[in-house]
Amino acid sequence: MNKKRASGVLLHITSLPSKYGIGDLGPDAYRFADFLVRARQSYWQILPVNPPADKTSGCPYSSVSAFAGNPLLISPELLHRQGLLTKGDTQNTSALTGTRGDYRFAGSYKAKLLNTAFERFKNMPTEAGYERFCSENKGWLEDYAMFIALSEHFRGGFWSEWPAGLRNRKERTLKSMSAQLQKAVNREKFLQYEFFRQWFDLKRYCNERGIEIIGDIPFYVAYDGAEVWAHQEAFKLTKTGKPRVVSGVPPGRFSRTGQLWGNPIYDWQLLKKRGYQWWFERIRHNLGLFDIVRIDHFTGFISYWQVPAGNKTAVKGRWVSGPKDDFFRKLFKRFPFCRLVVEDLGRTTPAVRKVIEEFRLPCMRVLLYAFDSDSAANSHCPYNHVEKCVVYTGTHDNNTVRGWFESEAKSKQKQLLFDYLGRKVAADEIHWELIRLAMSSVANAAIIPMQDVLGLGAQARMNRPGTVRGNWSWRFCWSDVSRAVTAKLAKLTRLYGRAGMGKD
Repeated sequence: MNKKRASGVLLHITSLPSKYGIGDLGPDAYRFADFLVRARQSYWQILPVNPPADKTSGCPYSSVSAFAGNPLLISPELLHRQGLLTKGDTQNTSALTGTRGDYRFAGSYKAKLLNTAFERFKNMPTEAGYERFCSENKGWLEDYAMFIALSEHFRGGFWSEWPAGLRNRKERTLKSMSAQLQKAVNREKFLQYEFFRQWFDLKRYCNERGIEIIGDIPFYVAYDGAEVWAHQEAFKLTKTGKPRVVSGVPPGRFSRTGQLWGNPIYDWQLLKKRGYQWWFERIRHNLGLFDIVRIDHFTGFISYWQVPAGNKTAVKGRWVSGPKDDFFRKLFKRFPFCRLVVEDLGRTTPAVRKVIEEFRLPCMRVLLYAFDSDSAANSHCPYNHVEKCVVYTGTHDNNTVRGWFESEAKSKQKQLLFDYLGRKVAADEIHWELIRLAMSSVANAAIIPMQDVLGLGAQARMNRPGTVRGNWSWRFCWSDVSRAVTAKLAKLTRLYGRAGMGKD
């Protein structure tokens, strides 16, 4: 992070307003960047932008690719401006309006639009930018496009159930199928080209106005995804490609039976022998996409919870050592100036703290955890913050501040909060008090979820860990973003020395 004090807002792209079911990289994204400027913010933090493995839930932390962009984030309005869609193509979207994202309808509707855009693109002269994009990203793009084309060809089922020649990536079989599925492969390359073109246009717009984008790398990748299929040796799989062990976390804050994520586990011994090449390519790719990269589940590099495949819960797992400091020593040798934030929430052991301190990694502090106890050892309590950290009122896995206060906080937690503030606070103003605490922290960076900026309740929560329904679908409305809200956020930002380039 920057050494100077700054602040920003956490809002995923899908949470933007849109008439296409979920937010995308279109006009409302630019409007949100303008809001950040008026509110004197310096950062826009988002969740992962990779294509979700589950197209109906939209979970951004389980993706079919660690490199590709989510085609559902492509803006039809911007395709129209490019001449790839007409006004008539984008009409009749009333079924997709509303305050909750609808991935199923958005996927169905946008698939038709994207197919139409691809057909028009095919009939145009080949763009030099497209050829250059395919060449520069060949290392991951070829595998990703082929994987998606094959998945559609076999209409469901895991890649491990494909014919042996494809499952084991025999060169002759792949070449034959590539010729057969050439149109589908080219379609996926086109969609990635459009995603990254729209993405970098938006990033440029933000950077020119003093807004830096904080992106997010999930620690794991989905089993039924391009990376596992293309790099089977890098994961703990059986000879037929099935997972031997899967990821999760033990029983804790969010679940009595733990969380069974189900991702395949990395073979760190092999990755180490290869100089962590795949991981470093992944980080290099994301450093190009974002100004700052947040690594989710950072503690997995130190030790990770491994569960035998087939278990119904994460209870019967065990801790296994990760690559630890060896990974980061080699990472910073290769990328000496990379800007990272590490998610160190949960099980913070002495080994985790050792790596954070050794490499001076900016970590996270969450105010919703600050009043669980009055212990001086609570690192989330504001008086224990350090400059080299990022303070949040809450994260995408937490309730909103107001939702927490109204339905989760126990009387002791509220009393500790009131004692810290020096007064009692009502539910309809509690979000501003925690925003003030975050802004006044010594932490160099303060990030506020948009739900807390707007003072929304539990209905605006983004994710409930351990559950599979009703997540990732919250969207805000511009009618909620009043001038008063914008001005108040700008005032607090300026008051506590975090003001960006914008003007009030």
